Amino acid sequence: MSRIWITGYRNYELEIFKDDDPKLKIITLVLKQLLKNQIESGATWLITGAQLGVEQWAIEAGAQLKPTYPEFKIAVMLPFTEFGNQWNENNQAKLSGILTKADFTDSVSHSPYQSPRQLRTYQHFMLTHTDQAILLYDPEHPGKSKYDYEVIQKWQENHPYPLELIDFDDLQDAANEYEESQNNSFNLD
Repeated sequence: MSRIWITGYRNYELEIFKDDDPKLKIITLVLKQLLKNQIESGATWLITGAQLGVEQWAIEAGAQLKPTYPEFKIAVMLPFTEFGNQWNENNQAKLSGILTKADFTDSVSHSPYQSPRQLRTYQHFMLTHTDQAILLYDPEHPGKSKYDYEVIQKWQENHPYPLELIDFDDLQDAANEYEESQNNSFNLD
């Protein structure tokens, strides 16, 4: 059994505000391919949060793979109860939809948000309940995920814990490959 924690940028940090944004298509393809490779290498669980952005997109990608890999499971762990209650109606609806795609959901803290300590407890939970992490994060372009990146690096000092970073160069390479494959499919005549 292998459990993967996927996290990364929030949607607004990547300036993705619509579900039909072309950047989102590339990110989803990358996440789906990474998950497929991990599943074929023995991963049985995706364990992530439900932040708008990479976490929700990873859940979507994992859900798309479930018909082919029915043994693969998705767990959504919220840092505290009432997570997302302050979001607008549209984002709350997205959260609700995401939670229905999970095989398991729970909150690490069974209290509403009270302090940053709950977020540190959440990070510790994720590190101790997963075997590796994938971050869509570029250290040259910090965002909120820098806290996860830093805590994973510190954890790695005393624990074997693989971390795979997907940075902006990786996304650009994927976009170039996608564009090339689209051009080649039109040149088959």
